[in-house]
Amino acid sequence: MAEPLRDRARRATGWRLRMNGENRPHYVVCGSDPLAYWVVRALLATELDTGRLRITLVVPERRRSEGPDGRDVDGIQVARADRLDEATFRRAGLAGADGLALLHQDDVGNMHAALCAQEVEPRLRLVVRMFNTSLANGVRQLFPDSAVLSDASMAAPAFVAAALGEVAPTHFRHGGRTLYVARRADVRPQDVVCGVADTGDPARARVLPADEATADVVLAEATGQPPGTELAARRLVRARRRRQPVVVLLRAVRSFATRKIGIAVLVLLAVIAALGWLNSRAAGVNWADALYLTLVTTLTGEDPDVTKPVAAQVMQVVLNLAGLALIPLITAVVVDGIVNARLALHAGRIQPHRSGHVVVVGLGNIGTRVMAQLNDFGVEVVAIDRTPDARGASLAHRLGVPVLIGDAAREETLRSASVETCQALVVASTDDGVNLRAALNGRGLNPDLRVVLRLFDGDFAERIQKAFGIGISRSVSYLAAPSFAAALLDRAVIATIPVGRHALLVTEVPVAAGSPLDGSPLSAVAHPGEVRLLAHTRAGLKADWSADPRLVITAGDRLTVVARRAGLTALLRETTPPPPEHPPDAPAGPPPPRSGGD
Repeated sequence: MAEPLRDRARRATGWRLRMNGENRPHYVVCGSDPLAYWVVRALLATELDTGRLRITLVVPERRRSEGPDGRDVDGIQVARADRLDEATFRRAGLAGADGLALLHQDDVGNMHAALCAQEVEPRLRLVVRMFNTSLANGVRQLFPDSAVLSDASMAAPAFVAAALGEVAPTHFRHGGRTLYVARRADVRPQDVVCGVADTGDPARARVLPADEATADVVLAEATGQPPGTELAARRLVRARRRRQPVVVLLRAVRSFATRKIGIAVLVLLAVIAALGWLNSRAAGVNWADALYLTLVTTLTGEDPDVTKPVAAQVMQVVLNLAGLALIPLITAVVVDGIVNARLALHAGRIQPHRSGHVVVVGLGNIGTRVMAQLNDFGVEVVAIDRTPDARGASLAHRLGVPVLIGDAAREETLRSASVETCQALVVASTDDGVNLRAALNGRGLNPDLRVVLRLFDGDFAERIQKAFGIGISRSVSYLAAPSFAAALLDRAVIATIPVGRHALLVTEVPVAAGSPLDGSPLSAVAHPGEVRLLAHTRAGLKADWSADPRLVITAGDRLTVVARRAGLTALLRETTPPPPEHPPDAPAGPPPPRSGGD
């Protein structure tokens, strides 16, 4: 039988590495933001032993952000280059590498880099970060052995679930079952597959507790019931209410003219009222006749009458002068109001006062997807962004989502979005400082506000949680990194379950012959707080979701588990035979051909 082309390429790669004195898999990662940092960390943590893995990180000459980008991680090689071309890839040792990850936030740039990398190493496992789905389909067609992933699409459901008060949005299908994460109170006891976390203490969630009965967050089987996120969205839509039309009208009138012109008009009207009262006293008429005389005198003037008392003549002259000032002010109010209304409508500042909606700050990659998913659930959304040409602004207009142009860190901008009466505030811009100020100002307007805060720095997020009690923080890079690392290693992560600051991985692990678990009982797989066994699959048979813990594991079995990263690393070590003490000698003769023939 002919040897597969990919296996031949890997055998040739292995020969070249051994000839250079390197017998370790080599992966090249290109990125300059926290995603590159977390992917490198995930590669080092997921591999059986960091000494058996060689990683080269390609970063720009200068840092492009204040967050980590991986260049300071120990145990990797760092290559600095501002351009990803063939020369850069050759210097990074891409020839003969096992995989390449292109993680820049530039779809076109990543595609260009992939084409350059193909010239250096045609048979390469390629993982590309993409936001545009059309370009992603093109990359898949050009590079069959590639994985095109979007960190925004992976992380957005977690932001949506947090905004709706749910713990996790995860749902997936495996082994003939559709599973999803939910609160134990929302599912029937017979549908619970296993306990996931005990979130009784919001500041410190306990994942995979030893006593599953204490877990209030569970993994359940879908049996025709909608998942938790959809249920939460339905409850929010039913509870949503709008203010009375009179309140909306008063709010619009209040924003119709500038404050200075409004004050001038009010002062002048007060002066006219006082003069009208004095005029009525001088003329000796009742209040109705006095109002008529005051309005006619002020707005149109009156024929002079020298027979009137001196006091009445003085009041008449003063009222005429006031009328001369009032008419231009009325004209200014009308003109200023029309101009302001047109500008405000264009910028989205004139908004009805809402209640029970969700405010999304930042229409970048993640904010756009969060806005779209909330809108799909029927949840009312108001978006805020600094620039009118933000990435998601056009989509928001097509969906009918109002967009306010302004600085979300300012209290008046948040008030325009009715943050004081909203259901949740999702702050997802790319600036940690702006995000924090917006979150704190939102809490100032509404102390009970649910805030979902995007922070790139994990340590910063922990300190913010302790100092300000903002416990729902999400890192897009942290949530997406395991899937990127698994794709680079050609492994499958079935699902990622975010719980607080933790990310649990659902994956299927094969048991190799000669590994520590080969011949051990299934009970040896589970470790409280680290790994929990979901299903056991024997070769040629269906997955067993209720396997006997005393069943002996044999080579070729597959274990479906939910685990923390450290627990998964330990499990991989137990399901893989130990490495040889000395690497095999280099084969004699010329290397195998790189192309041609079966």
